[in-house]
Amino acid sequence: MSNKIHQGGCVCGDIRYEVTGDPDIVIVCHCEWCQRRTGSAFAMIPKWEQTNFKLTSGTLKAYREVNEFGRWLDLKFCPRCGTNIGFTQERRPTAQAVDAGTLDDPSIVNRHNHDFRYIFMRSHQDWTAVPKGEAIYDGPMSDNVSDPPPARQE
Repeated sequence: MSNKIHQGGCVCGDIRYEVTGDPDIVIVCHCEWCQRRTGSAFAMIPKWEQTNFKLTSGTLKAYREVNEFGRWLDLKFCPRCGTNIGFTQERRPTAQAVDAGTLDDPSIVNRHNHDFRYIFMRSHQDWTAVPKGEAIYDGPMSDNVSDPPPARQE
């Protein structure tokens, strides 16, 4: 694992953070909640151990969501501009998820170098595509890996 430090932050600049090394895993979540919270078709979520995440300026605000499985997720965001920085969750409380778009250089997250998992494909938008050979789950990662779902028929 690399010890390289990567920096990121929010839109207004009040929040700044550093993560050290490569992410342990990268989740590409297509659940309806992530679609709504990001305003996009999916969330790109690299995860590091919390010991590799350091808030360097600002104070994050948190919002607790309890998902359809009864597990909590604490969404962290900038109280000034509202940028989603990432979250911690009950499923893996020692991990810090970071929204990839908040990294100063999001290209450090690379599917050829990191363990990518595409989850909640049951709610993906038909105009999104998953590269061949990737780990795909209809729901959370505890579901069996499956082939990509067929495009929706009109």
